[in-house]
Amino acid sequence: MKQSLLWATAALVLAFLQGCATGPNANPADPLEPFNRTVFNFNDGVDRAVIKPVATAYQDVTPALVRTGVTNFFGNISDLWSLANNVLQFKPEAASDSFFRVTVNTFWGLGGILDVASDMKIPKHREDFGRTLGYWGVASGPYLVLPLLGPSTVRDSVGTLVDTQGNLVSRAHNVPVRNSLISLRAVDTRANLLSAGEFLEEASLDKYSFARDIYLQHHRSRTGGAAAPTEERYDLPEAVPGAGEPAAPATQ
Repeated sequence: MKQSLLWATAALVLAFLQGCATGPNANPADPLEPFNRTVFNFNDGVDRAVIKPVATAYQDVTPALVRTGVTNFFGNISDLWSLANNVLQFKPEAASDSFFRVTVNTFWGLGGILDVASDMKIPKHREDFGRTLGYWGVASGPYLVLPLLGPSTVRDSVGTLVDTQGNLVSRAHNVPVRNSLISLRAVDTRANLLSAGEFLEEASLDKYSFARDIYLQHHRSRTGGAAAPTEERYDLPEAVPGAGEPAAPATQ
């Protein structure tokens, strides 16, 4: 995880350095496109060679019930971080829901393996530090693709660094356990996106542009504003990271 943080930090620095390399015809939604495409292609290569095969094997050999329990477990941990960010954003109702989701799923859902809170109709409010920064007036900044972590914006990339430290998985003191949990979470997240990756492969001649438009549309819908001036696409799924780009560690 420390290496991922270094990658993210380096990406931020390089992104600003690459900004001067964009030409007058640069897409206003993606002024860092030359840099982003390079990182996208790197991520896609890593995904094809390592991440996707492992996620496919995980999906093939692990019973669906077990995979659901793994997803629920990490989702319960992310709810705790969402609780903190809902508090920072002065959203008392969302914070209350997040609090009850964590307590119910932890104590009655076997540590979060069972999603009892959803069965009780307690809504989930996903928040992260990037959104908290936005609440306090920090602009999203340009679209940015991070090595291994995938689509983001400059603001959300900074937020990811804080999210990583705020997530309980990353703060486990036992290094082998921590690394195993981080790896399991990444594989489980990628396995949940296998069908979305296939959709991306089949639906677009330019995977990079398609993945970018999906991300920016989803980002815009979550922030309630224009993340960047890009064409609205109503035929796109709600959110699909680019093929070869596993989702962020994933605080949800």
